[in-house]
Amino acid sequence: MNEQTTATQPNPSHIMQIGMGFWASKTLLAAVKFKLFTLLAGTKLSGAEIKKQLDLHTTDRHVYDWLDTLVTLGFLQREGLLAEAQYSNATETEIFLDTKKPSYMGGILEMANHRLYKFWGNLEEALSTGHPQNETKDAANMNFFEDMYKDEAKLYEFMNAMSGIQTGNFMALGKKFDFSKYKTLADVGGADGWLSIQICLNHEGIKCTTYDLPAVEPLAKQKIAAFQLSDRIDAKSGDIIKDPLPTADVITMGNIIHGFNEDTKKMVIQKVYDALPEGGVFMTIENVIDTDRRQNAFGLMMSLNMLIENGDAFDYTFDDFNGWTKAAGFKRTEIIPLAGPTSAAIAYK
Repeated sequence: MNEQTTATQPNPSHIMQIGMGFWASKTLLAAVKFKLFTLLAGTKLSGAEIKKQLDLHTTDRHVYDWLDTLVTLGFLQREGLLAEAQYSNATETEIFLDTKKPSYMGGILEMANHRLYKFWGNLEEALSTGHPQNETKDAANMNFFEDMYKDEAKLYEFMNAMSGIQTGNFMALGKKFDFSKYKTLADVGGADGWLSIQICLNHEGIKCTTYDLPAVEPLAKQKIAAFQLSDRIDAKSGDIIKDPLPTADVITMGNIIHGFNEDTKKMVIQKVYDALPEGGVFMTIENVIDTDRRQNAFGLMMSLNMLIENGDAFDYTFDDFNGWTKAAGFKRTEIIPLAGPTSAAIAYK
């Protein structure tokens, strides 16, 4: 009998890495919650200094274990060892996880830690029942967004999460798509106006409207004013399902369409088509799943997240988008890869 070579020997390491992946996830999420990367921004600290400033009461050894895990995962850099070690941020955490920088994208990680982590513990139940596992699980009559937005802290957390997960994508879209051909843009479900801000920062000639539920409007106006763009971006309120959509040359939706079931997706896309002028553009900025459903693991897991959040909602492929938009009357479509697993799926009227 021929012995298997090392190269062909079955290896369980990938199974263990994914199966125990929540260890790595929680290690990072704890660092975000403690604002470790903000503490280390632009400086180096010892484990003892970090322990004191974060008010940690575990043993020194476990503080080193936590920090050194972050080193092995690439989130921290280290010089020296144990008591002699000096810790500092890696390049990416210095840019994206320092709460004091405008590039901070940790809002989505804060929400993952506070909300999604425990809900994902019920994935089996979601798959077995097809029912949401979020705050609506034990409150059948709850309108998720309207009820959540009544809590100012939850509203702020959700807005930061939506901005955080899309920051790189919105910046890439502003550079990759030629908005100079269009005079007006409406971002439907625009949260705190972050996409409109990015478009206006990159294209001087366009004026934008960001459109979301009434509770969001003050946050959007505040953020728009902070970038001195109140003369170019208007914040308006409304319900995507119940109310007429704002009209514009371009209508965008970032992480909106995936939150609906198929019938609602088709209905909203038809509303968009009807609101656009001839030659108008509709684009979604989402984790569009590859057609063969083998590559975009994040997009597929985001679709599972829609099961947990909404029950019958799901993420989709470009073929799905193409079919829905063509049925609504759009003439042609294209897809533009953005940051990581996200793309802009675009339909032209």
